[in-house]
Amino acid sequence: MALSKENSRKRIHLRIRKKINGTAEKPRLAVYRSNKAIYAQLIDDVKGNTIAAASSTECDVTGPKVEQAKAVGKLIAEKATSNNITSVVFDRGGYLYHGRVKALAEGAREAGLAF
Repeated sequence: MALSKENSRKRIHLRIRKKINGTAEKPRLAVYRSNKAIYAQLIDDVKGNTIAAASSTECDVTGPKVEQAKAVGKLIAEKATSNNITSVVFDRGGYLYHGRVKALAEGAREAGLAF
């Protein structure tokens, strides 16, 4: 039986999560993409804490979703630098590295995060 798109994404996400892990010095940058918004979190997996979070609902950017995602990447990078974090591990959440996910990553890199 064929998996739905969401179940397939979840399986890919679990496969990715087996390989990557975030710490306090190098947290995991987790991405979640819905139809209307995109969300990013910096997560310390050792303690199970979210260090910082950003979403397109709190950004003032209107227009294409790709530009909103880039703004979210810049916002999460600013929050990371305010918490003295310069390097992260990128968790694309089972989504393809294309479109909004790629734009978020590029925005974070432009604002100074290394991954």
